[in-house]
Amino acid sequence: MAHRPYLLPDDPHAPFPPGAEALREPEGLLAIGGDLSPTRLLAAYRAGIFPWYSAGQPILWWCPDPRMVFRTDAVRLSSRLLRDLRHRGWHARADTAFDAVVQACATIPRPGQEGTWITPQMRQAYSRLHRLGHAHSVEVFEGDVLVGGIYGVAIGRMFFGESMFSARSGGSKAALAMLARHLHRLGWPLLDAQVENPHLYSLGGEAWPRPRFLEAVAALAAQPGDNGSWTAAFGAPEVAALAAPLAR
Repeated sequence: MAHRPYLLPDDPHAPFPPGAEALREPEGLLAIGGDLSPTRLLAAYRAGIFPWYSAGQPILWWCPDPRMVFRTDAVRLSSRLLRDLRHRGWHARADTAFDAVVQACATIPRPGQEGTWITPQMRQAYSRLHRLGHAHSVEVFEGDVLVGGIYGVAIGRMFFGESMFSARSGGSKAALAMLARHLHRLGWPLLDAQVENPHLYSLGGEAWPRPRFLEAVAALAAQPGDNGSWTAAFGAPEVAALAAPLAR
């Protein structure tokens, strides 16, 4: 990795190399170093780049090919889960428990995964972005208990998903679907899911070639967005509403 472009931590305005220059092995590695300042992070997402590294590593920046995305009108939940959601009494909110969602994403055990890439440094960085109105969470509650959630970064009319969690079966899927519905109502067509895996495919994710993804991001991120808290506009909809057809 020594030949990868190295970003200096005292120059957050330094440009990233083009995403097309990312390595094939490891797939998508583009640059090393830099910092997690709001300036650097927002520049990365505008260019279709995201940070992903483990404790003890330098900051690693990625732009994989292909790129997993969701069309916001095409997130797919199973018929069984939709039936269950009608009776659970869950509701969703946005931006009312951002730090709790990030903490849960970092700490809830996942099958086949040891440790977390959501380090304390990462949690602090995204909390700063949230306070600035660029990072958002969608939370699913059973009463006052947080049972699932998702968080990510919004720029223009593009949402870049970072991580999601379940404390109850189906919690993360419900959060993803509620987020997608909100984005669809706003007229935002895409939700970035970063790296392909079978679970995301099962929910309706699509693998896009990197050039197609970067072209879409450039266009959508340049449009007027929705900076600031989403709490009021999102409301507190019942998750059972996911069983109804999406308005076109």
